[in-house]
Amino acid sequence: MKRYLAELEAPKITLWCYLCWYFAIVFQYFDPALNLWLSSVGIAVLIGIALNIAASQRGQTRDKWVVIRLYIFPFCVSSYSALIKGQGFFLLFPTQMKPLLIGVGACAALIVIVLLAKLTTNRSIAEQSVDPNA
Repeated sequence: MKRYLAELEAPKITLWCYLCWYFAIVFQYFDPALNLWLSSVGIAVLIGIALNIAASQRGQTRDKWVVIRLYIFPFCVSSYSALIKGQGFFLLFPTQMKPLLIGVGACAALIVIVLLAKLTTNRSIAEQSVDPNA
């Protein structure tokens, strides 16, 4: 896990940040209405199929995680939209300070964890490459 975090580059960190934000908001505005979640799954399946068809190229295989993400994105977008409806959000952001800080804090925590993993992994690699007999 530490190596995975240490090897993350900016685009993947951004995607993980989106997921942290999503979970922070879902945690605070969760609605147990089954219809909301079933609708989100239905949208994810329909749009996920379309995205996978659009992204496919003859003779080329895609990473399974790319395929999975093309289903997860529409699920997250539709459920997020349903959860924040009528909650006083400005665009994607809560207007209340506590939920906003929790969302920003979740992303910041992820970035700090990634940076620490990068620092400690680079340090341990550097220590291993030093020849003690020199």
